[in-house]
Amino acid sequence: MTGTTYSRAELVEAFAGFEATVAAAAETRNWDPWVDQYTDDVTYVEHAAGTMHGREQVRPWIWNTMENFPGSYMTSFPSLWTVVDESTSRVLCELDNPMRDPGDGTIISATNISIVTYAGDGKWCRQEDVYNPLRFVAATVKWCRKAEELGTLPDEAAAWMTTYGRRS
Repeated sequence: MTGTTYSRAELVEAFAGFEATVAAAAETRNWDPWVDQYTDDVTYVEHAAGTMHGREQVRPWIWNTMENFPGSYMTSFPSLWTVVDESTSRVLCELDNPMRDPGDGTIISATNISIVTYAGDGKWCRQEDVYNPLRFVAATVKWCRKAEELGTLPDEAAAWMTTYGRRS
């Protein structure tokens, strides 16, 4: 909690800015502006990766996650719905994580719940991502199998499948 509450209008506006910055990062593959939206002392809770403290601990994690398969094949992170809670300065949302078209127009994705806490001045002091990692693995395996079927499976995805997705 920030100790300060913000109006619904300010939270909605700030979250729209957050989403626009994340969309631009996904488009350009430059993840720094995304990370720069957090306060220097942000707490980022990512249940599969652990809790990170500080923007400069979050930055290499986001770059590594988004520039390596399967994150490197996620094309955008649009919110499917949002809830604004003025009393806690939080925005809760379900984010979609669609992957690139494997070659036939198929859309394969997984979702997560994100809870972001606003700190004012366009900065966020906390983010928590809640999801089932096995759903992301299942979506990635499905994508890889479709790409393999279509003859479009890239080497990095084939390597990922060797480690995480092959049936015995």
